[in-house]
Amino acid sequence: MFPETWEFHIAGWINDFTNWLLTTFTAFFDGLSGIILSLLLNIHSGLEAIPWWVYILAIALTSYFTTKKIGLSVVLSLLPIAVGLFGLWDLAIETIAIVLTAVVIAILVGIPNGVLMAEFNRIEGLGRPILDAMQTMPSFVYLIPTMMLFGLGKVPAVLATVVYAVPPVIRLTNLGLRQVSQEVQEAALAYGATRFQLLKEVRIPLAMPSILAGVNQTTMMALAMVVIASMIGGGGLGYEVLVSINRIDVGRGFEAGISVVILAIVIDRLTQGFAKRFEPPSN
Repeated sequence: MFPETWEFHIAGWINDFTNWLLTTFTAFFDGLSGIILSLLLNIHSGLEAIPWWVYILAIALTSYFTTKKIGLSVVLSLLPIAVGLFGLWDLAIETIAIVLTAVVIAILVGIPNGVLMAEFNRIEGLGRPILDAMQTMPSFVYLIPTMMLFGLGKVPAVLATVVYAVPPVIRLTNLGLRQVSQEVQEAALAYGATRFQLLKEVRIPLAMPSILAGVNQTTMMALAMVVIASMIGGGGLGYEVLVSINRIDVGRGFEAGISVVILAIVIDRLTQGFAKRFEPPSN
């Protein structure tokens, strides 16, 4: 038994800090919530306006464009039809809207931070343990601060998803930029390229496969987190899973779970296809 007299708790300090944030920056949190909610509603309304058959056609064409495989394109385009057959199409669109919103924010935050980590070793030294902590922290923990700062609903669900899903795009952006050949960079500098031109015209294009792989991983993690975020009002397919758990409805939960898996497979294959198109030729 660990001695009770040695115990030292920081929970009280964290709670006090959270209360101070709520008291001091209420206007900021309300404004941020409004911006995210507006973005989410616009994306959701745009996705809802698209007929279901357009999604099927778009998946088939995109898959063929990125992979040049007819069989894979047909399978990927037919998989979402099962979601519609289960009667979960609207919830799937809601889930995609939340995922897309979270991924857009994660990319806007993650890629610039990955570039900074690649450019400055001190920033990488500071950022690496933070990213390690973010990736090892239990996903349920992210629900607590977002719920306290933003209440219940889709906005805290999006923010919790962003925090959970952003580390891969930061890491792989940093990794991709650092793996660019030194010879190529020296050649660009020899031709008079500035540091910004070197980054924009040489390093980022060559690191694009790694960056897109980070986007792929961030998207997958966002999709996984959206299901958990249903506990604080995220909605979508995650809510259907949550209801199934509460009612011990195995069949309903299976349909919702399979629908999430279908979305994950389709999104993963499409984003991987885009990433491979940026890879340099093998010979």
